Parts: sequence; structure tokens; C-alpha cells
Amino acid sequence: METRAQRNRLAGEKSPYLLQHASNPVDWFPWGEEAFDKARREEKPVFLSIGYATCHWCHVMERESFESQEVADFLNARFVSIKVDREERPDVDDVYMGAVQALSGQGGWPLTAFLTPDGKPFFGGTYFPYPSRYGRPSFLDLLGHIHAVWTSDRRKVLTSAGAIAAHLAEGAAHFATGERLGLEALQAAHGQLERRFDRTYGGWGEGTKFPTPHVLSFLLRFHDRTRDQGALDMVTRTLDAICQGGLRDHVGGGFHRYCVDRTWTIPHFEKMLYDQALLVRALVEAHLVTGDQAYARVARETIDFVLRDMTTPEGAFTSAWDADSEGVEGKFYVWTEAELKALLGDDFAAFARVHGVTAHGNHEEVPGGNHLLVVTPVLEAAKRLGVTPDDLERTLARCRATLLEARARRVPPLHDDKVLADWNGLMIGALAVAARGLGEPRFAEAAARAAAFVLERMRGPDGGLMHRWREGELAVPAMSDDLAFLAWGLLDLYAATRDPRWLGEARRLADDLVRDFRDEAHGGVFLVREGTALIHRPKPTYDGAVPAGNSVAALVLLTLGHLGQDEALAREGGRCLDAAAELLAKAGGHGGTQALQALDLHLGPAREVVVAGDLAVADTQALLRELDRRFLSRTLVVHRPVDAAPIAALAPFAAAQGPIDGRATAYVCQGYACQRPVHGPGELAALLR
Repeated sequence: METRAQRNRLAGEKSPYLLQHASNPVDWFPWGEEAFDKARREEKPVFLSIGYATCHWCHVMERESFESQEVADFLNARFVSIKVDREERPDVDDVYMGAVQALSGQGGWPLTAFLTPDGKPFFGGTYFPYPSRYGRPSFLDLLGHIHAVWTSDRRKVLTSAGAIAAHLAEGAAHFATGERLGLEALQAAHGQLERRFDRTYGGWGEGTKFPTPHVLSFLLRFHDRTRDQGALDMVTRTLDAICQGGLRDHVGGGFHRYCVDRTWTIPHFEKMLYDQALLVRALVEAHLVTGDQAYARVARETIDFVLRDMTTPEGAFTSAWDADSEGVEGKFYVWTEAELKALLGDDFAAFARVHGVTAHGNHEEVPGGNHLLVVTPVLEAAKRLGVTPDDLERTLARCRATLLEARARRVPPLHDDKVLADWNGLMIGALAVAARGLGEPRFAEAAARAAAFVLERMRGPDGGLMHRWREGELAVPAMSDDLAFLAWGLLDLYAATRDPRWLGEARRLADDLVRDFRDEAHGGVFLVREGTALIHRPKPTYDGAVPAGNSVAALVLLTLGHLGQDEALAREGGRCLDAAAELLAKAGGHGGTQALQALDLHLGPAREVVVAGDLAVADTQALLRELDRRFLSRTLVVHRPVDAAPIAALAPFAAAQGPIDGRATAYVCQGYACQRPVHGPGELAALLR
């Protein structure tokens, strides 16, 4: 008889999510030909389960169903079961998420799909309980129904699966409409966002609240273009709610995934690297536009959390922290009133006033548990307490340090410590934006260290970039998201450090992106290379929690094409927008706000600023600081060293714009015409206005 270890093949995997299931009695296979060969040989349907290590409902379904011997016996006898980490294989997830959404009208994780032995889906859903509850059928009953249909009417199942696969492949093509997008697409998206905006609590909609930071970044660019005050108000009211509410970890820094209520009070507690990165970017941009120091402070706090708790010893960034600890969501993060009184002593009253601590709490999972919010702003609380705001800030900082130390003694949630190239690209870019906008060189140093790790240590045997690294092992060839997101981060890193190396690396990634992933016939970039073993090549264009690779590719290719005066590269960026034109024209505010940022650059007018001079000289630094402290959308900044050679091949227009009379010099150009060169930051500020 086989032992459980022999039955379950996940024990040899590196994915933390797959390893969570390594001791299940289910005879799991990782994604690959071995599973499909067995299904074909034994004429069994495939049960595909997709999730990720920090997914709460994935844990629930595992406890209820995958740890059940009764369920496992049924699965093992009648199905071939495959477990996939969606973060490790976003291509597989994209294909079958699209199938489940088409079949059931909804999607999410855990993703549950049933496939023919050649990988074509014929039924799917998300979480199924065991036993039946929440108005959902029992997972075991569902398995019985699927087995009965497969046994009694297989021909119909195979015909239906073939039709579904053909429909998905056709939908994935994203044919360019031939329509050229204009300013009306930006206006339409702004209107859509304005109509859905929650004017009471901030954010969009009147239910679950997601941060979607690329929406905020789009609105900041729309405000910069139009001076529409309403666009800026939507950004500041949403960011204020995010910074003061329960999405933010007010003790340890960083942000949770989303809030389950309209009021931004109780979050889904997992922490994802991409949320930290995109929110830092939005916070810094909002700080540059408004001058609000609160946004700068929260951005720094979030970065410090990432550098402390989501960074490997080698300097790369890890993926996520789980929502659950000791089987309870949020337990690691909440506090009873009694705990806080014991830990904070005389400081408790001030802390409770600011953070709204009560005896009954606000978190249902932990009796009396308080998930901390900012209920009373510091200025108001200081007045009520009869202390100065500075004194209250010092008290709160002391309290946070005490609580962080106490929390470190608790049982922590799972840390998903795998390194993903695409998410690292997002964090590299965010750190670089913060280094410039907040005047923090240490952030650029951390970004450069991570960039070097990904570029040097995440290379496969053929020298190609790989998607995932964990404990020294590489897996999964890079997808277009990896190249696009990393190139985006490197463009920002160049802007922060003025080191041409990063600009050159971004250009090489862009060339690989076009060569290996472009859809020559219809525009845009596929997620995977040709020949990848999937039922079709997905081409995602929807900007969700993470922007679509196609959207970021558009921005990267347009930027590099403009900098390098490379019309062919810029044209490929435009074709990425063409591939998403239907979405952007009809519903850009609902799922295209990252792509619309690329469109904003594409429509122009774009402006180039060249600062020529020795980086070691104070005058050069003064000119660059004048640029760094501003929000400059559609503005490309190039540093031209005294020796132009390092930059000439990457930004040819800068080669001729050197220092004048040995002095640092700034050139501001737009529409193939340049203003008079200037030498001082005041003169440069006047030109920028």
C-alpha cells in the first residue's frame, strides 16, 4: 500500500502554498504533464484547485475538504487532482479564472475547476463547503454530480468543454478595434469614477472597499491635465480613509488586502507585496501634489515595514503575510482593552482616545478584540487631552513601539517568502519614487539591491529571466508581467539614481518583451511565450488588484520609445493600448486606469527635461532636487553627465545638451522645441510652471 507521502507529490515543491497541502490525504499533483498523462490514461476528469498561501478561504476549504479522508478517497478514486499556486503560475490562473467567470459569473480563490484530460474546462466555481452551508452545495455532493455526468454523458461533456475552450481562446485574442483613443477616454473614465465614488466614506462602491491604487494615480494625472478639483478630492478623501482606517496596520506599518465593509473598518488581514508597492507610489504622488506630510509619513512607515518584514537577507522582496494565525483571521493584529491597559500603563488613555479602543472591541473573531483605527485625529485629541500635538505624537510612537515588541511574542501568521520578479519590479519602482519624492536615498539603495538580485540571481540556465525564486531554487520562465513590471521599476530607479545602468537594463527587458510576447497580428503582449502548454495564450488587459501586464508594457514601451527616439518601440506601446481600446473606451474607470496612465503619456503633450552636469556638484543636485520635489506627469527627466557617452545611446537627444560655461544646466523641451537653458533651480521652476 502507498504511504501518504508517496501519494502526495507536493512535498517536493518549493511553493509555500503547495507545501501547505503536502500532508493532505488527497493525491495531489503539481501542474504538469504527469497529471494530464494519468488523466488520459485512466480516462478521468481533472480536478483543478488554485489558490495561494495567504488566502483565508483556501485555508477553510483545505480544513473542511482536503484534510477529510472521505473527500480524499472519493477524489483519489475518480479524479486526477492538481493543486496550483496562482502567484507562481499566474498564466494557469488567468486561463481558468476566465473559464470559471464565464461558467459561473463569478471568480475568486480558492478557484475550483473541472477539466477534461486535455485541459479543457467544463465546470467551475470558487469555494465549496463541506458539509453544505451558506446556501452552497457540499463539495462531496458536487464531486458526486460531476462524476455521474462524466460517467453517463461524457460525449456531451467533451463537446461542451471544446466549445468553452474555443470561446475562451477567441476572447483572449483582444482584437484591436482600429479605434484610436483620445482625451474622451480619460474624460469618460473620470466620469465613471465620479459616479461610483462613495462621498461619505471614500473609495468606490457601497460595499467591500479595495484600495486599487492605480485608480488614485490615474486621477492625479487627470487632475494635473485638467485641474479638475473633484478628481483630486476623490484621491485625498480615499487616501485619508485608507490611512486612518482599518486597511492600515497602525502598529507595525503596511496595509492589509481590502476592507470587508463600506467604512474601511475591518480588513481582510493578509498583506500583499503588490499592495504595499502600489499604495506607496500613490501616497508619494499625492504628497507631491498636495504637500500633505501625512501621506509622506505613512509612505515611509509602509516602506519601513517592507524593509523590516518582507525583505530577504539578499535584498529581494517576499510575497505576502497570511491573514490567519492560530486558525483565526486577524488574531495577530487585534488587542483587548485589558491587554492595552496592561502594556501601556499611563499612556493608555491617550492611545485609546486616538485609536477608539473600547471594552467590547470591533472584531468579531476575537471577543473584545480591537482592530486599531484613527478615530480622533491627533490635533483634536491633543486639544481634548490638554497636551501639545508633538507631545501626543511622542506618546503614540512610544505606545506603538511597546505594542510591536509585544506582538512579536505572538504566534505570527504564515510568511510567504517566495520572491516573484514581477512583484519585485513593483516594489523597486515604489521605492525609487519614494527616494525621489521624499528625499530618502536609502530607499533607492534598497531598490538597487533588489534590482541587482532579480537581474543577476533570477536567471535560468539559458540566461533568461525566471518568475520565481525561493530558497535558492528558480522556477517558471518569466512572463510578460515579469519583464514589464521590472522594466517599469528600473525606469523609476534610473530617475532616482541617474545611473544609466538601470535605463539600459530596462531597454533590454523591453526588447525581450517585444521579441517574445507581442501579438504581431492584433497588438498588445501575450502573458506567455508561444509554445507554453496552455489551452490558449492569455492576453490580460484588465487592471485589477495588480495592473495588467499589457497596461504596464504600454507605459514602458512608450517611455523608452520617447527617450530613445525609437518610433518602432513607441509604436508597440501604442498597439498595447489599441489591444485594450474597447475596454478603455467603454469602461476604463472600472478596469483600465493603469492603461489610461499610459494613454495620458501617449496623448501628450510630453515634455523632456535634461539636467547636464557633474552629479557630485551641488549646482547639479539643486536642479535635480527642484524636479524631484514636483509631481510631473508626462515629463521625462534625463541626467546628462559631463561625458555624454553613457547616456547617448539611451536618450540621444540629451547628448548635445551639455553644461554651458562649465555650469550645471537644465533644458526644458516640448514638441520638438526647447526653452532657453537655465542654471538655477528658481529659473527651472519658472519654466516648469
